[in-house]
Amino acid sequence: MKKFILFFAVLLITEANLYAWIYPEHRDIALLAIENLSPEYRSELDKLWAEARKGYEERLTESVIDATQTVNITQLDYASWSAIAGDHSCSPENLLYNVLQTEWILEVANVAADLKINLAKAKDRSAKINALRDSDIQFQRVDPEYATRAGSNNVHFLLARPDVYSDARTYLTACLEVGIQLNALGAYSWFHDSALMKAARYADENLTDEEKSALILSALADEAFALHFLEDAFAAGHIAGTWGSASQRKGTHDYYNEFGLEVVTWDGRRMIVTGDAYMRDQDAQVAAAVVQLSIEQFLDAAFGEIKLNYIVDSLTIQNLPDSFNVCKNNYNLSREYDPDVIPLLADVLVQTPAPGLASGLGELPRFKTELGLFIGVATDLRTNGVSGGFGVDQTTAGAVGGLDLNVRFGLGIEGVLNEAGDGLVFIEVGWRQDSPSSMSFGDVPPQIETGQIASAIPGRDAFNFGIRMPFYIIPFDLLITAPILLWAAPEAYASMAVTAGNGGLIPWQAGIATSFGRFQFILGREVSASLYGSGEDQDAIIVQENNTSSLLTYKSVQLDFPVVEYRPFRTFSLDQSSSLRFIFSFGVDFPYDAQVVVPVGGGVPELKPVWNIGLTAEFDWRYYF
Repeated sequence: MKKFILFFAVLLITEANLYAWIYPEHRDIALLAIENLSPEYRSELDKLWAEARKGYEERLTESVIDATQTVNITQLDYASWSAIAGDHSCSPENLLYNVLQTEWILEVANVAADLKINLAKAKDRSAKINALRDSDIQFQRVDPEYATRAGSNNVHFLLARPDVYSDARTYLTACLEVGIQLNALGAYSWFHDSALMKAARYADENLTDEEKSALILSALADEAFALHFLEDAFAAGHIAGTWGSASQRKGTHDYYNEFGLEVVTWDGRRMIVTGDAYMRDQDAQVAAAVVQLSIEQFLDAAFGEIKLNYIVDSLTIQNLPDSFNVCKNNYNLSREYDPDVIPLLADVLVQTPAPGLASGLGELPRFKTELGLFIGVATDLRTNGVSGGFGVDQTTAGAVGGLDLNVRFGLGIEGVLNEAGDGLVFIEVGWRQDSPSSMSFGDVPPQIETGQIASAIPGRDAFNFGIRMPFYIIPFDLLITAPILLWAAPEAYASMAVTAGNGGLIPWQAGIATSFGRFQFILGREVSASLYGSGEDQDAIIVQENNTSSLLTYKSVQLDFPVVEYRPFRTFSLDQSSSLRFIFSFGVDFPYDAQVVVPVGGGVPELKPVWNIGLTAEFDWRYYF
């Protein structure tokens, strides 16, 4: 269990998805940029696309973009490449392989197409959350590395400005420095340079038709990969800052993407931008204009309008896409740039938003999400319908009320993919107090009919123990497989854990958001055991058998299995959360260790389990470390 918790602590830091734009948004930006090209530039791009798709006519669309594409996608256009880059591939080499050779990438494109339609139909925030939930589950199913790929480092984010006096030249130079953390503008510059060098070689050298086709195909992959990170630079959550804990990074990312951020570009333009799943038409227009400039530079290099010394870059000698892996590398590597490329990069980068300041005075407000270790308290008010008493003849149904107080220790990884997720893991210990049952033990003498001893199940208390954990296929399978997969196949285990947190392989336990609260089917995720009669005071019951009443002491273990939970509200501050949830559950109470008190020496009557169904109102409070 300790290793399992430690793994999830690492998982919440490295696997929290922090996308700038979702697939259909990335594709729409690229689509718009290409549509806005002048007729001359569009003609040049069409020529390159025609040459690049030789041998891949069945996989790649005839036109460089397909603006009419909806669902049932069987071919990919160039606009989709920037969406696949980064989020569904780790390098241009990987991008090109996935686009041309894999079948699952078409499934990714179809999931994205459905998502675009569902988001357009969403009439409120709850419908949007559910659409994102469904698409994330499907993305994870068809692309098992989906949840772990983008969260490996901060390559999708802008570097925070070190101080208010940073100018464009100083900042943009810092983004390219060797050894600096990977960042969106640094990644864009690296791969745009690769594309320009290949394009310049394409224009200059006398190559065979096969070589030209391979070279321009690779160059287009490099440029598409670069465009992904250029587009990321316009997402509010990726501008606000990357520093802080995983909880802060994700909370800040999600807040500004949804509610927007006022920004100023390095060349002085003011605007408000949004992000991931909240892109507006004006956001797409702003990003597309800069993407368009990048594509035009690429085309100028490919058709000899600008001359570049591609010999300085050994990476462009071969007709292969760039292999620099942004998922496995965390820092900029050394690279020699042609001095003539620097002004081209500057022309693009100066039009991107200046990011927020680093930690300290003047920083943008930070937000947190429920990621991390916590300690919490849960108080429950219960009412249970019971099938009868413990005696074989006690078959009259009744009700029992109760109060619980539990202390919880756990790990919140809710919302790793989106806020509809539930990767909550906790153990709890506490105390329970039950009222007497509403039905009596049998024929009650008049002199005791008003006392609780007359109840089939008198009032009692118990020690509580509980556990909650998502599962992949069957309850507790993550715990069972952890000793093997954590060491043999950690990536596979991470994929299982993320899938489990978002409803399981068959996502029947995914959360359902509504305008009046959140519902979730949780059977198998949570179980508790109440140990009655384990304290100093003995529990006693009266059981009638064969017209003979016996007073017994006994102990019992009640297992409770929550089935459905409903949360009408939930609040979260920087380090605390509170919520009210209503839980429908069932359970069974097993009696044991029964001993006859009266009559002395009498035989122990046969006892049976008591089944129950219950409704619980719970107040759940947590403090996150």
